[in-house]
This record gives sequence, structure tokens and C-alpha cells, in this order.
Amino acid sequence: MDVLYTIAIVLGIIIVYVLVNMLRLKKAVTNLTQEEFIQGYRKAQLIDVREVKEFDSGHILGARNVPSTQLRQRYKEIRPDLPVYLYCQNSGRSARAAIFLKKKGYNQLYQLQGGFKSWTGKVKTKA
Repeated sequence: MDVLYTIAIVLGIIIVYVLVNMLRLKKAVTNLTQEEFIQGYRKAQLIDVREVKEFDSGHILGARNVPSTQLRQRYKEIRPDLPVYLYCQNSGRSARAAIFLKKKGYNQLYQLQGGFKSWTGKVKTKA
């Protein structure tokens, strides 16, 4: 019986953790479809938070690379007074980047729903 209580408590903690993270993410960033993303990213700062190797293999035309692993040191390169459009491969890293930037005072944060893997627009690659 003690094992069942332990399992129930652990599951409860996991569920609460997931819900809290979902609420934090919802407050930090607005998810945009590709069409919505295209409508606004030219008037904003387009930030690819994938690693350099991923960025070089292909990125959205006009994007600037600020890898999520370097964001804590480089976030001041991103202007807080302009909208910030973020993307990564799947949306996980860009979501964490948005939460970090929100804590630093950035308010206009947008994320490409589905990430770069779902992007069908123009792409640039480095030779």
C-alpha cells in the first residue's frame, strides 16, 4: 500500500510540474503558425536559438543565430523594445529561451509553432 501512495505522490508532483511549466510558457511566449510568423518576423528580430552547426545547415532567411547555450551571455544583443521572433528545431529550446528572456524584461516574444522542422518558407544555407 505504501508503494501505491509513493507512486501517486510522484505522479502528482510530475503533473503539477508539467502544469506549472505550461502556464509559465503561456505567459512568456505567443505561439504563431507559419503564416502568422511570416506576417510579422520581417518587422522584428528573428532569432534562431539552435546551435551553430544546425544554423549553418539551414535557417530562415534573415535569422540571426544566438544559440540557447550562449543566451545567458548574449541576450543583451537582442533589443527588448522590439518584438522577438524565436525558433529552434522543434520549439523546446525556443520556449526555454522565451521564459529566460521574459525574466529579463522582454515582453514581445513569439515562437514558431512546430519549429524549423515544420518550416516550408525560404531557407538559407551556408556553403
